[in-house]
Amino acid sequence: MSSIVLENVNKIYGDKTIIEGLNLTIESGSFTVLVGPSGCGKSTTLRMIAGLEEATGGSISIGGKSMNHVEPGKRNLAMVFQNYALYPTMSVEKNIEYGLKNNKVPKEERKRLVTEIAHTVGLTKHLHKKPEFLSGGERQRVALARAMVKKPAVFLMDEPLSNLDAKLRQQMRMELIELHKKLGATFVYVTHDQVEAMSMGTQIVLMDGGRIMQEDTPHAIYNTPRNLFTSRFIGTPPMNILELGASVSLHNGAPAGAKYVGFRPEKAKFAMEQGMENDHVLVLDAALDGRELLGSEVIYKAVLEDGRSVAVKCFDSPERALEPVKLYVKREHLFYFDEQEQCIPAASEAEVPAVPVPAAVGDTA
Repeated sequence: MSSIVLENVNKIYGDKTIIEGLNLTIESGSFTVLVGPSGCGKSTTLRMIAGLEEATGGSISIGGKSMNHVEPGKRNLAMVFQNYALYPTMSVEKNIEYGLKNNKVPKEERKRLVTEIAHTVGLTKHLHKKPEFLSGGERQRVALARAMVKKPAVFLMDEPLSNLDAKLRQQMRMELIELHKKLGATFVYVTHDQVEAMSMGTQIVLMDGGRIMQEDTPHAIYNTPRNLFTSRFIGTPPMNILELGASVSLHNGAPAGAKYVGFRPEKAKFAMEQGMENDHVLVLDAALDGRELLGSEVIYKAVLEDGRSVAVKCFDSPERALEPVKLYVKREHLFYFDEQEQCIPAASEAEVPAVPVPAAVGDTA
């Protein structure tokens, strides 16, 4: 059992509170991703789990045992860092073996473990090379192998792919997903990249200002954001947000207490679809002002009458001219948020009469 539980955890540096009253349960065997903007507290949380930072208050337990006064080396976990932290004068084999040697594991057992792990991560033919002769992806595999050889119950990873180029990052993401399946261990992964979070995690913990904004599966955090922060952070481009007011037609009304309405860029349509006549609730007059071609998809920048803009994402469709358009969004694809920026239930067809909507809040394109 390798579940991790944080209860009322605080972290204070001088007079600055980084984490306050954090409560989080990371299930045994999960691939949990801590994601959020720089300075949100995700790396600090990881380092407190590792024992590299001491919590100012609260408790941290792993596998049901308190870790509050347990040294990092005795927590049955391994950490993979952003800079790999390899020994430049040692071969790949010696780098992987180093921790075992320190723990006085017999030579034959060390050799067996290193051979086994090297095969698992595809390093067999590189065992006698030094790090300077390896690519970025190979160095990352060495760092992973060095962690794996300890056979820990928990793997902690702090932005381990951020130094790799885009193509290699994508490849390593797939390898880490497969590695997690093979090992069955608990993975806790920190990143600021929402694509990494959404593609790798079985559970996502979205943080901001030392607080958890939403903890959910990738599917739920995208399709049912609980607040404006989540809706704006998750998604490429992020959700379009409009403040209720006076400029665009909103049919069938909005729920009581709604201040904002939002929709995902891919849910906006340029024409009313069959059967949509009595179903659409949001109509926007806009002019297409720019486009980004991304192979099978096109992202348009649509400027509203007051100069604000929204994003529209289209898949496998002909490129459109940059001209005035009407945008239609079905009722079922709208999200509403109150003055405290929390998501509230959508209006039903029997709700109040039409409420006007002004322009988009911020330029999301």
